[in-house]
Amino acid sequence: MLSRLMHRAERLIDPYQPYDEDAEFPGRLIPFMWTMLRPARWVLAGSMALGLVFALTEAALARYAGRIVDILREAEPATLWAEHWPEFLVMALVVAFLRPASLILESIISGQGFYAPMGALIRWRTHRKMLRQSLGFFADDFAGRIANKQIQLAPAINDSVHQITSELWHASIFLLGAAAILAETDARLLIPLALWFAGFVGIAIWFVPRITENGKRVAEARSRLAGRIVDSYSNIQTVKLFAHAEREESYARDALEDFRWTFARQTRLYTWLQVALGGLSTVLVGGVIGYAILLWQVGAITVGTIAAASALVLRLNGMVDWIMNMLSVLFQNIGTVYEGMETVSQPLRLRDHDGAQPLRLTAGEVRFEHVAHHYGRHGGGIEDIQLTIRGGERVGLVGRSGAGKSTLVNLVLRFFDPDRGRVLIDGQDLAHCTQDSIRAQIAMVTQDTALLHRSIRDNLRYGRPEATDDQIMAAAAQVHADVFIPDLVDQQGRRGLDAFVGERGVKLSGGQRQRIAFARAVLKDAPILILDEATSALDSEVEAAIQQSLGELMEGKTVIAIAHRLSTIQRMDRIVVLDRGRVVEDGSHAELIARGGLYARLWARQSGGFIDAAVETAEEAAE
Repeated sequence: MLSRLMHRAERLIDPYQPYDEDAEFPGRLIPFMWTMLRPARWVLAGSMALGLVFALTEAALARYAGRIVDILREAEPATLWAEHWPEFLVMALVVAFLRPASLILESIISGQGFYAPMGALIRWRTHRKMLRQSLGFFADDFAGRIANKQIQLAPAINDSVHQITSELWHASIFLLGAAAILAETDARLLIPLALWFAGFVGIAIWFVPRITENGKRVAEARSRLAGRIVDSYSNIQTVKLFAHAEREESYARDALEDFRWTFARQTRLYTWLQVALGGLSTVLVGGVIGYAILLWQVGAITVGTIAAASALVLRLNGMVDWIMNMLSVLFQNIGTVYEGMETVSQPLRLRDHDGAQPLRLTAGEVRFEHVAHHYGRHGGGIEDIQLTIRGGERVGLVGRSGAGKSTLVNLVLRFFDPDRGRVLIDGQDLAHCTQDSIRAQIAMVTQDTALLHRSIRDNLRYGRPEATDDQIMAAAAQVHADVFIPDLVDQQGRRGLDAFVGERGVKLSGGQRQRIAFARAVLKDAPILILDEATSALDSEVEAAIQQSLGELMEGKTVIAIAHRLSTIQRMDRIVVLDRGRVVEDGSHAELIARGGLYARLWARQSGGFIDAAVETAEEAAE
């Protein structure tokens, strides 16, 4: 039966239920918590109702302990059961059934009904929000730090709510019950209880804000440490290539020391808190029990009343440390929620506008109308670009580093919106098209191809999720990736298409990763193709072989190709030359050579087929 109840409780909340995906998460604590917890409101209400019953039974049992003392003092053993069996039976039912049943049901609802599904719900919604953030958002922070904040947010919220609706709720009800019982017996017994409660509140007012603030610092220091460690692991090849293990150790140690001493300040607060609570417990126990004895001496109360008062305050005193520690952990968790909320509640930097429509391609024409975009005050960018790339036209973008080539590509993909002007595809302003529909119409192969730590099949199916194995291998064959895929074996013994590639594809060579990227683009077969230094990681023999396939890949598509190796784009229909964020030349390879401008100088001064970086620097200095 209990198993059935647990299974039913686990299905009270659907973590993946529909919600307003376009609504931003609130930036203030209470509205943020309510947004996350609204799906669990009835579960929490049920848990609190059961907690109320359990706390009242505990107080009632302490009260009845005093009643039993008085009964045993006055009753005769022979007539005890006959005279008092109804109340004994009621209390037996409370002890044997009501109290354990309320405790068990509350544990099932708060545990199975709340913890597991709400943890999944919070992580699901915050993860979806992070996936929709712009590239600029991730460029401004460590991926490990963002992930750490997002992951620790769910347990911090769950623990906070459990501490409020279960533990703090139980303690509050028990305290009120104890006060009511003492007042019923003799209102004067409330005096030491009131003094204790005033001291408890004063201690909480002094300690809790400091613990909360330091809790935020601890959470921030923990995230910073995680970010630095993950950054080292993610770039382990670079660390080893430059023999900088000690440098990375020092980099992590700085964050570790910061976390160590921040946490030490937190533990110091806890120690002082225990000292204060120790003194306060003397007031509670000595005050209530001592005062009760004085009242008994003057005949104001019975021995049973002393027993009941003693049971109540000893139980309450045992709860004091637990209550204050619970409050400390609660506010530490709230500090963690604040720290995570600062990340997940950031508004989307780039979002679809209201009424945004899917991009509908006809010819694949790309047009820039007086487009300007800058990365901060001194971040470079483009200025007043006017450029039309006709549908089906193959255009090469050339220019020195920082000329604006990648900026143009990022604007076509709508990774950013321009500061001024418009980017249009087939006459449709990309600012008013949905982001997913834009990128669904564009295939891109970049110079630095980072693969997902999944199988070769999964990485290739990123281009077309419904592709069959035969289609996958046909695409791989077109770019000569079929020569190495069957021979791949990972550490789990998986082979071929099933082999995992390692984090960022580290188990493959640069050329192999690049061919996987090409095969993925072949599978996607999008009408617009962007090549950003796409063949730079290939050796000459493989590049020559793939060049034969590139013609088929580009057939009938609008192509934008960025290359420092000018020989790879001389066969393009047009070449657009950028310099300092502006279009300075536009024409075919032959026309630009004949013109004798910047392109001709770059062509003449190439070193090994690439734009000579030294020449770039010298020319920029001269200008």
